[in-house]
Amino acid sequence: MTDLEALRRTHYDATVVGLRRVHEDLLIVRVLPDGGPVPFTPGQYTTLGLGEWEPCVDGALHVGDSAHAAPALIRRAYSFGAAMVDAAGALLPPQADTANEFYVTLVHPETHDRPLLTPRLFDLAEGSRLYVGPKAKGQYTTAGVAPDDTLIFVATGTGEAPHNAMIADRLAAGHRGPIAAVTCVRRRRDLAYLAAHRTLAAAFPNYRYLWLTTREPENIDPTASGFVGKRYLQQFFAEGCFERQSGIALHTDNTHVYLCGNPQMIGDPRRHRPAGDTVSSTASGMIQVLERRGFTLDRPGVRGSIHVESYW
Repeated sequence: MTDLEALRRTHYDATVVGLRRVHEDLLIVRVLPDGGPVPFTPGQYTTLGLGEWEPCVDGALHVGDSAHAAPALIRRAYSFGAAMVDAAGALLPPQADTANEFYVTLVHPETHDRPLLTPRLFDLAEGSRLYVGPKAKGQYTTAGVAPDDTLIFVATGTGEAPHNAMIADRLAAGHRGPIAAVTCVRRRRDLAYLAAHRTLAAAFPNYRYLWLTTREPENIDPTASGFVGKRYLQQFFAEGCFERQSGIALHTDNTHVYLCGNPQMIGDPRRHRPAGDTVSSTASGMIQVLERRGFTLDRPGVRGSIHVESYW
């Protein structure tokens, strides 16, 4: 029989020090690597991993293709998140936190073939061991942003994790320009950081937090009180709702927009398309909505005003 403790000693380098189960499909996990929190620039990511020998929350044992191979470590990239506020409700800069925080959604078998990692992450408890990549990676940061620039963070679901870290960081640095975050979720119960955002919005006059839902009664039942229909981020921006509700104007000369989450919300990045090449007027992603307003996509070697998260 495989010695599970020996495998854990060999492969793991961090301990779970905090868990908040928002609901059965949404988890906030705080981990402390053996050498202390992994240093990162807000917006970056690292890798979380668990062995395929670990149990799954759904009771099934999801294993890799080679059942007779040596036990494997299952890894996936996750953005560094942030608590944003401390227990007293004060702003908590990511660099001052005593652990690394990650925001995880449970992937179900009916929507993905044989999910391997998230059913194991959801079976963790405080004190559990796991693998955390020792280095932060990625260029999805606010590097180069001026203190008076406008920053707009647009996300679906757990895509707001890197944005939370960037927002807390910029507020702590005394950013003077407007900062706004807009998050789209299925249901209000999916807004795991709503209280923290409200606390920050009350404390910082230049910060706004807006949220949309797609599956509440007012989104799907025309007879429901306050019916608004399904609300998606692309429409919210294309129709001017964001500017009306936030009071923040989008100007191409000083506004940076950060996009993280569902690829359909983001649109086709096509980072390497020739300069001047535009997308179809019928394209529906946020990139297309913004490009039609005159914004430019951030590309390798060419700094733009639309920034897209990618884990490669």
